[in-house]
Amino acid sequence: MTEPLRVVLADDQTLVRTGFRLILRADGIDVVAEATNGAEAVEAVRRTRPDVVLMDVRMPEMDGLEATRRILAGGSDAPRVIILTTFDLDRYVYAALSAGASGFLLKDVTPEQLTAAVRTVRTGDALLASAITRRLVQRFARQGDDSAALHRDLASLTPRELEVLGLLARGLSNAELAARLHLAEATVKTHAARILAKLGLRDRAQAVIVAYETGLVSAGEHETARHRTERP
Repeated sequence: MTEPLRVVLADDQTLVRTGFRLILRADGIDVVAEATNGAEAVEAVRRTRPDVVLMDVRMPEMDGLEATRRILAGGSDAPRVIILTTFDLDRYVYAALSAGASGFLLKDVTPEQLTAAVRTVRTGDALLASAITRRLVQRFARQGDDSAALHRDLASLTPRELEVLGLLARGLSNAELAARLHLAEATVKTHAARILAKLGLRDRAQAVIVAYETGLVSAGEHETARHRTERP
C-alpha cells in the first residue's frame, strides 16, 4: 500500500475536526473531506472514495449510525469506519459495530493512538485490543430468536475455527492465540480469514459480536475457559 491513506472526518464539532485533521496530516495521512452530519458524510464518501471514515455518533440531520449503515451498504469496496464517541459504553457504538464498523475510539485519544488506529483498520484489522470493546459487546449482545440465523451460520465452521472464534471474542491477540493453540501466527490469521469469509463478515469486530450473540461465548466468561490443544 504505497498510496497515501485517505480519510473522511465526520463530526459536528469544528474543534474536533480541526484537531484530528492536523494530527492525521502531520503523520502523512490525507484528509480528503470533512462532514458536519451523517448525510454529508455519506456524500463525501461517495465523492472521494476514502480508505477510512472517522465517524461521530451523535450528529444533526443524520446520526453516525445511520450514516455508517448507508456507507457500508456499498459492499466490499466500502471504506472502513471508526466510530468516535465520548462514551465508552454506548448502545449506539454497539449498533455501529453490528452494522460493520471496524471499531471505535474515544475522542480523548492520543495523537499516536489516532494515527495507529486509522492505519490498523486500513489493513483489514479491527480495533479490538481494548477491554472496553469486550465490555461493550458483553453489555449489549442479546441472545434469542433474532440470532438464530447467525447461529445456523456457525455450522459452517470447523471445530478448530469455532475454537479460534471463541478465543478471538475473549480478546486474545494473534500472538496470544498462537501460543495458546500451539500454532504459527500465520496459521491463526488463516483461520481468522476463513471464519470471516464463511460468516460473511467484514472484520473481527463483527466476529466478536457474532460469538456473543450466538452464545458461543457468554458475557463474563474468562479467557481461561477450557480449550482444545490438538493441532488442526
